[in-house]
Amino acid sequence: MSTVRITDDHLHVRFTAAERVGGLVRDQRIPLAAVVSAEVVESPITEVRGLRAPGLALPGVRKVGTWRRFGGKELICVRKDEPAVRIELSGQPYAALLLGTDDAAQVAARLQRCAA
Repeated sequence: MSTVRITDDHLHVRFTAAERVGGLVRDQRIPLAAVVSAEVVESPITEVRGLRAPGLALPGVRKVGTWRRFGGKELICVRKDEPAVRIELSGQPYAALLLGTDDAAQVAARLQRCAA
């Protein structure tokens, strides 16, 4: 499971070795000034839209990687039955992040305060 950490001025996302290899993703360091909004997503597997390129998808179970769609690309790292946080960004390579985390509500609340 990816680890989300918020410092005074950055959002840090760290992936496990298996996620990095399977999803062809890298750890992310994003300035908090780039965060537009954040919300909790209760069923993240069904919220993923677009074409996977590159990444790993086990239908209904796990999705890790980059999903591309009109309007930008999204970094995904979610599991079945795990709450997630969707983070909308501006001025970054990814238009949004969808990350599964045990404390999705706390992460979303803290990022919303930073975005305001």
